[in-house]
Amino acid sequence: MEKDLSKMSLEELWQLFPIFLTEHQTVWSEWFEEEKSWLKSILQERRTIRISHIGSTSVGTIWAKPIIDILIEISADCSMEEIKTALVDNGYICMSREEGRVSFNKGYTPNGFAKKVYHIHLRYVGDNDELYFRDYLLENQNVAKEYEKLKLRLWKEYEHNWDGYTNAKTGFIDRYTQAAKKEYAGRY
Repeated sequence: MEKDLSKMSLEELWQLFPIFLTEHQTVWSEWFEEEKSWLKSILQERRTIRISHIGSTSVGTIWAKPIIDILIEISADCSMEEIKTALVDNGYICMSREEGRVSFNKGYTPNGFAKKVYHIHLRYVGDNDELYFRDYLLENQNVAKEYEKLKLRLWKEYEHNWDGYTNAKTGFIDRYTQAAKKEYAGRY
């Protein structure tokens, strides 16, 4: 009998869903566009401002976890709870909540990753540092390659520790996000 994911400890989940990186796959942008279209169809009556492909899969020159990260920005007068309900009712799992932010996953099964895996980051419009970081990597290939090297170095060390992997990248991401926000002030 398969164990219910919601009953598994964090350590069990990290074993079942290890971090792994792969060379960039051109199909990732297609998967994003398909999911974006589907998300627009289920969120059509709500105040969605922007749906963006973020994360390393959006940078065509670097290795990445084969997980499509999507930022959904909603208007300040939109109910985050209403969007959450729509996403959960359509197959997404709510993974975390904090003030003004909700994260969702899709593509995690009791047998491991599905073929297509998505992470949604639901935010109010303007809470979009990931767009600046993405753009900086796209426009500065030397920095993108530095980021790739960092991720490849951390991969095996944190293969079964998602929090450790994320935390080990934070300083790099913050440094270049701040540089991007200065360089691209007012872009978003």
